Amino acid sequence: MKDYNDIMLKNLIKNRVQFPKKAVVTAGMPYGNKLLHCGHISTMIHADMFARFLRDRIGENNVVFVSGTDAYGSPILENHRKLVESGDFAGSIIEFVEANYIGQKRILRNYHISTNFYGSSAFGEAKEIHEKTSADIFNRLKQFGYLKNLSTLQFFDEKKNTFLNGRQVVGKCPFENCMSEKAYADECDLGHQYMPEELINPISSLSNTTPILKKIGNWYFNLDEHVDLLKKWIEYLENKTTTRSYIIKEINEFLKKPEIYVKEEYLDSFNAIKKSLPPFLLKDETKNSFTIQFEKLSYRENACEILSQHGIRYRTGKTLVPFRLSGNISWGVPVPDTQELKNQTFWVWPESLWAPISFTKTYLSLNNFPDNEWKKYWCNDDSSVYQFIGEDNIYFYGPAQNAIWLALQGINPKIPTEKGNLTISQMVANKHTLFLGKKASSSSSTHAPMAHELLDHYTPEQIRFHMLGMNVGNNNANFMPKPFNPDAKETEVDAVLKEGNLLTNVYNRAIRTLFYSWQKDYDGFLPYGEVDEEILKDANKTILKYEKLMYQQKFHMVVYELDNYIRSLNKYLSKNLIAIENEQIKKDNKQVLINGLHMVKIAMVFLHPIDPVNTEYLSECLGAGNSVFSWDNIDKPIYNFIENVENYKPKFIEPKFDFFKKHESQIANLED
Repeated sequence: MKDYNDIMLKNLIKNRVQFPKKAVVTAGMPYGNKLLHCGHISTMIHADMFARFLRDRIGENNVVFVSGTDAYGSPILENHRKLVESGDFAGSIIEFVEANYIGQKRILRNYHISTNFYGSSAFGEAKEIHEKTSADIFNRLKQFGYLKNLSTLQFFDEKKNTFLNGRQVVGKCPFENCMSEKAYADECDLGHQYMPEELINPISSLSNTTPILKKIGNWYFNLDEHVDLLKKWIEYLENKTTTRSYIIKEINEFLKKPEIYVKEEYLDSFNAIKKSLPPFLLKDETKNSFTIQFEKLSYRENACEILSQHGIRYRTGKTLVPFRLSGNISWGVPVPDTQELKNQTFWVWPESLWAPISFTKTYLSLNNFPDNEWKKYWCNDDSSVYQFIGEDNIYFYGPAQNAIWLALQGINPKIPTEKGNLTISQMVANKHTLFLGKKASSSSSTHAPMAHELLDHYTPEQIRFHMLGMNVGNNNANFMPKPFNPDAKETEVDAVLKEGNLLTNVYNRAIRTLFYSWQKDYDGFLPYGEVDEEILKDANKTILKYEKLMYQQKFHMVVYELDNYIRSLNKYLSKNLIAIENEQIKKDNKQVLINGLHMVKIAMVFLHPIDPVNTEYLSECLGAGNSVFSWDNIDKPIYNFIENVENYKPKFIEPKFDFFKKHESQIANLED
């Protein structure tokens, strides 16, 4: 067994992963029309854990963690309108957004989310920088010929005599097999993009009537012409990054050729008019439907018009379409005026993609860095950008964002990108958090608990630990908080507490065993000496495994390894510490305490990104300070961080003291 462990450790060291010298971590951008629900906080927790780990791993000054309130867009405009009409809100739209922004920041603070900058695109320090960044990106894309001024159709409410913004129209998504509960003017709540004329059964939320379509000019980025480049980008993601396989699969769905799906019942009608269609390939004929495939998007759009004229119903497949950059709603970031179009604002999605760049610039500016300092994080080959998002947003942060990033290089974009150009970011997308077995979101019929409501029943550490262990990186995960489950039985165990019990029970017990042992048998002095070789080897093996799992963003496996290590610590102490009857046993126990303390230190460093508050307090009680969390000396015993260690007394701990506490409601339930 010893030989096997030696070989395994050597292999781990040989294949040790390399982290970047600098890193940006982003965590999506919650809309400014609401506070945060459990899905929002899950993404934030994952991003925060990784940002905290990177600070420990590559240095606090080399990591920038940014996010903010998505302040613009039709969902906010529509929500504000309804609240004002109902009398539930009396302020302006900016007051509405600012109130939610303040609430979001408070919630994040309560969950110990450690953003370097949590801003807003509509006010505060970032507003001016974000508007300038938006204008620079627009002008550069236009300069290189990547923008089109397209007269496209927009919904118009004849009864109200007004154009409708994206969220004022609700219908059914035209995508084949889409399970969306709500589809809006040109996107559904699952992130599918389509042209407005493809929306099925549109209804105006202003008048509850069917709107008409009128032509209006907007700026579009020619995303549909970037398929070949994006295929090279996908190859890069597969070969050079740890991007999750389902993300690659999802993006590849959008890189398919344009397709139309028609039910078999329309086959005779289709055969009668097929000669009038643009060139196509007929494929995938089944008993129920057939597929019409085109080489160009324009061919498919022409075919859709012809099929509609002849009463042939159809659905369209995923493919890349021109990506709308501008709109005509007043609440938005202004688009630079041109000869072609004036008085436009950016559509919320594109400007929210580069908002993290604006926030990085703002953070660095507030800390008196030079104007171009942001490029060291976003445009260097020794820096990485990690973007934590929800599954529904893969389209935007995937093909849409990266095609724009590549286009900003100029006429001949290159992969991998060269220094000075925006680097290819790594998407860390979470699958859905299912509340009581159903997809939970603010736009679905299943309303998730709000993040602040969870803290009425759990500590932030319990929620953080549980959500990191849920494996949302690979699968939809069921979130079953007992206090919010009307079907939960009184005797049922609360699944949310499972991972947290590792801290409040197992790790707590091990730490107290150490403190009480040296307080009782060694006059409160910290046992000092060499850690046994096998304890060091086992710790180093776990360190390298933990590090690799972090590199791969396999956070549920990090929790699993941590669970194993803490339980092995507890078993080690239970098995080897015995009641002192003579000096030999006292000497043996001292070595057990030395070994146990090293394991506690390793576990403490592992836990730091998950539970920063309690681990930092534990380190303070041991006398080690926060430098102990640096991975520069991850394998070193805790003695390296304590002054006068050979004659040192850690903080005195009272009986039944808890380093990792349960929520007060859980303690009350136990007492009852």
